[in-house]
Amino acid sequence: MNRAFSRKKDKTWMHTPEALSKHFIPYNAKFLGSTEVEQPKGTEVVRDAVRKLKFARHIKKSEGQKIPKVELQISIYGVKILEPKTKEVQHNCQLHRISFCADDKTDKRIFTFICKDSESNKHLCYVFDSEKCAEEITLTIGQAFDLAYRKFLESGGKDVETRKQIAGLQKRIQDLETENMELKNKVQDLENQLRVTQVSTSPAGSMTPKSPSTDIFDMIPFSPISHQSSMPTRNGTQPPPVPSRSTEIKRDLFGAEPFDPFNCGAADFPPDIQSKLDEMQFIYGRIQTDTNYMKLIEKRQ
Repeated sequence: MNRAFSRKKDKTWMHTPEALSKHFIPYNAKFLGSTEVEQPKGTEVVRDAVRKLKFARHIKKSEGQKIPKVELQISIYGVKILEPKTKEVQHNCQLHRISFCADDKTDKRIFTFICKDSESNKHLCYVFDSEKCAEEITLTIGQAFDLAYRKFLESGGKDVETRKQIAGLQKRIQDLETENMELKNKVQDLENQLRVTQVSTSPAGSMTPKSPSTDIFDMIPFSPISHQSSMPTRNGTQPPPVPSRSTEIKRDLFGAEPFDPFNCGAADFPPDIQSKLDEMQFIYGRIQTDTNYMKLIEKRQ
């Protein structure tokens, strides 16, 4: 292993100071994982961590799992580990928490750094695999340290404290966003349970009132019993009652009981018979008129 920070200060760095202080330098690599270490620095500490993670990776590879690819964004504020496609931040290792960085001279693809976790305060060793850029990535992290230290001296330490506060606020915002998402999911689950409860507790036996049945012409059939009671009112008043027929039997001029076809409902006869009854009604009216006329002549005589 070779510490990247032992590089001489008078030697030219790989990137411009503006690129690391105002922006970041991106690199692509494979992420073998992270493991807890007992010491914040040391070549043997890192070498043991690399052996441990390589062995775990071989087991996962035999099970068909591939080494995940990540994107590293290096700046004077730290090293971010992102998912390459979605750009989701998986780990945000602040620079003041990184205590050691090195590449492996026996395996030029491997580079590591040790960072103190902000929540558990444990030292974690992050191990990466980059076929072409392992040494360059290590040197870029070293340059970021050098620029951050110079800025620390120029600001009298205030800049570091400001970055710590900003990092703490960013972590708090991320926790609040996660908590907010969990609460939204719980509210959605409660709403779904409420809907299910309302459906299950609704009266199953309740039936909507049926509309009156209609005939083939979509009309309500005539009912002689309820016809009078179902007639609508006019201007808020009930229609006048239908005068009842006299029960007294009247006899005609010849002493015979007259035939009254209207005592029978029209609905009791088919149409051809009803037409005959109408004709008889007309003749009956003429007879009544002639009879009255004859009575009038007799009185004058």
